[in-house]
Amino acid sequence: MRSPEGTIGFSRRRPYLPGVQKSNLVRDGDGWETLGSEIHFANPHLSVAVDEVRTPTQPTPRKWAVAHRKPAVVIAPLTRDGKFVLIREERIPIRAAIWSLPAGQIDESLEPDEAAVREVARRELREETGYKLAPGAELISLGFHFTSPGFTDELCYFFLARPVQKSAGGAEHDATEAILDCREFSADVVRQMIADNEIRDANTLSIWARLVARGEIFP
Repeated sequence: MRSPEGTIGFSRRRPYLPGVQKSNLVRDGDGWETLGSEIHFANPHLSVAVDEVRTPTQPTPRKWAVAHRKPAVVIAPLTRDGKFVLIREERIPIRAAIWSLPAGQIDESLEPDEAAVREVARRELREETGYKLAPGAELISLGFHFTSPGFTDELCYFFLARPVQKSAGGAEHDATEAILDCREFSADVVRQMIADNEIRDANTLSIWARLVARGEIFP
């Protein structure tokens, strides 16, 4: 997933704009009302704001610090012989390199339609892993999740890609990424990596839970 770069604004107060919430799944209504938003930082990937909001149960407006982020995709690539493709990437905020499933922000639109979301999933799969959908493969939607709704409206769309195969061109890492490795792991090995806390990012853990809940893999 690309890292934020290039500041375009600091600490400016302006009326709330619907586009600040970069998701068509986050909307006022049913008693929710956003009265204003004070932007403290913004770049092409996120904005940090203090939103003033009236909720259905609290008519007195409340202020809340929110990191508004573009939506993203998370892909669970599965090979024909039943192995998941994971990447190992350096993550600066936690000062560690960790194993995870490929993911990436949707840069093209603040409110992408289903076709655009699917295209980003295919692109991120190819760029981060060097794999692509095999002939006759499925890109199965698994819904979405909010990564940390206590402080951000970021959501990630989940996809199961099966089967996948290595592409002739290989991976095409973005200049801001530090992907160190890419390997195939059986479901049993991934399960053990989760149990051992070797896999510990929210996106991978959440999509794994969704796969288990839907019966795509077994606990």
